[in-house]
Amino acid sequence: MTKAIPEKLRAKAAQVRLLVLDVDGVMTDGRIIMDHEGRELKAFDVRDGHGIKLLREAGIAVAVLTGRNSPVVQKRADDLGITWVRQGVFDKVAAFEEIAREIGITDKETCFVGDDLIDISLLQRVGVPVVVADAVEQAKRVALYVTAAPGGRGAVREVCDLLLEAGGQWEKIMGRYA
Repeated sequence: MTKAIPEKLRAKAAQVRLLVLDVDGVMTDGRIIMDHEGRELKAFDVRDGHGIKLLREAGIAVAVLTGRNSPVVQKRADDLGITWVRQGVFDKVAAFEEIAREIGITDKETCFVGDDLIDISLLQRVGVPVVVADAVEQAKRVALYVTAAPGGRGAVREVCDLLLEAGGQWEKIMGRYA
């Protein structure tokens, strides 16, 4: 992690035991590519995926909440070992509450990364509300942290690294690679 974490953010991020991610605009750049037969394609950043795997190894759970339904999202979640996936979700707070009960996680132990209006109610609820650099202004106003990277281009990795650093696990991880 190269960027200094403000103390207020560090204290809250150190408590996180669950990272909840939106998909379109967060895990992807928000574009939906369809072929001539209507099959949907999405591009995911490989470094974002590695960050998710590092978080899971560190004992931080990861969940995905998205308003759309897409087999591509389930496939990516399976590849990354993400157990909690909810698609076609309009009420993200209700979906989060269901997952939080299953895991035994509180609001303050949760970081949510969003980018659009549908995400605001959950951003207002969690302990660490984060939006990507290219999020809508209304969402940015309720976020504790705005990533330097845009959605689908390293924003998720930035958040994963921040959580690992705040939780005191960054040096241990770096030791494996140095």
